Amino acid sequence: MANLNKVMLIGRLTREPEIKEFSNGGKVANIGFAVNNNRKNAQTGQWEDVPVWVELKAFSNERGRKLADLVEKYLHKGSQAYVEGHLVLEEWAGKEDGRKQSKMVVYVDTIEFLGSRGDSAAASEVAEPAAKAAAPSNEGIEEVPF
Repeated sequence: MANLNKVMLIGRLTREPEIKEFSNGGKVANIGFAVNNNRKNAQTGQWEDVPVWVELKAFSNERGRKLADLVEKYLHKGSQAYVEGHLVLEEWAGKEDGRKQSKMVVYVDTIEFLGSRGDSAAASEVAEPAAKAAAPSNEGIEEVPF
């Protein structure tokens, strides 16, 4: 029987990442993340974005990837990112009543920074003249008769 546990998301950070360091030198970045689902409003007939809130965890350790370090250094509230990871059900006993509690979290395997909210307009302004400059020019070329 085959199994697959893979998550791929593009969204934005909903808050500043919370970084926790461990005594063994490891680190975890707790990330609030939001992605939008597109849904048609039955009353208005208009399409609207419906946010989905997701908790992410990115880890750094001595021998492996340094994802928490990268998140701490480069990502902030509003930053857009592409994330690949896997689902983990975290379980614990409540502090007050000892009752079993759980939540689903995405453990990040890879992350790609896509820019922040303010960068998108600036990036398109820079990309547009560059694209025009790279486009081939038809000046000085005679039209082919066939």
